[in-house]
Amino acid sequence: MKLAVVGTGMIVRDFLPVASDVPGMVLRAIVGRASSRETVEELRERHGIERAYLDLDECLADPEVDTVWVALPNALHAQTARRALLAGKHVICEKPFVLHLDELDELQALATERDLVLVEAITNQYLANYRAIAERLPELGRLRLVQSVYSQYSSRYDAFRAGQVLPSFDPAVGGGALWDLGIYPLHLVVGLLGRPRSVRYTANVERGVDTSGVVVLEYDGCTAVCVCAKDSAGHSLTTIQGEDGTIVMDGAPNICGGFDVRLRGGPAERVDRTVHEHRMVEEFRAFERMIRERDVAERDRRLDHSRLVLEVAIEARASL
Repeated sequence: MKLAVVGTGMIVRDFLPVASDVPGMVLRAIVGRASSRETVEELRERHGIERAYLDLDECLADPEVDTVWVALPNALHAQTARRALLAGKHVICEKPFVLHLDELDELQALATERDLVLVEAITNQYLANYRAIAERLPELGRLRLVQSVYSQYSSRYDAFRAGQVLPSFDPAVGGGALWDLGIYPLHLVVGLLGRPRSVRYTANVERGVDTSGVVVLEYDGCTAVCVCAKDSAGHSLTTIQGEDGTIVMDGAPNICGGFDVRLRGGPAERVDRTVHEHRMVEEFRAFERMIRERDVAERDRRLDHSRLVLEVAIEARASL
């Protein structure tokens, strides 16, 4: 996988230091705006990236690039992914994948027509501890309550309070707590339980954007609650309660660390299958394999999941 990194934001700076832990992946290029020339060049030098581009089209014309990682603000995901697919590149797109179903329809059709891999970068779906939770779920018996919380005081919230609206708090470009943080507990819960019977979202809305909120997903005999907050700090965790036992995972649902399984009347059992200390390494290893093997069956399975979560997120947003 010869990767072009499109973007220079926090997620890019977080991943690049561990990129060398993904066998088979070569950092071919990094792309940024002309106004961020110094940042682009600094990242290129620090992380041994082969080339720096200030124009996306120039990068897409590079025959040595076969995959594009779209790590841009939410509203730019669809158009950037479309350009990359039309240029014959595989696409890894940061969450939330896109903001509208018709955008996903178009991107999926392009990927299918061109036999390209298109995937959403959503960490928890690729982590070994998430798979371990899915394996242990039947032991809990009939599920009754699920709670997944991701609360994190945003580094941009002070600016928002002062009147400055950055993309992460701009509803016009897909900002807000649901699309930013809430998407992780939604992926976790929907990935484990499937499509809910009903969805509703109650949020704290300020100047047109949800700064925190609660999504309630109703299943037959089970209620799931997804909490997301960018305006306050809280205890992030996931709890799954069944009639025969409980799973408790401490920490944010994008990390999926170790968890405790306690069956009714028995002691707690600690489970931790963490593969790598950084949450993004497992997903990029999976992406590298999918692209190397051109595993379109896995692509389609992942896209089906992303579509379901997008449908749930859109329904939640519409219920405000």
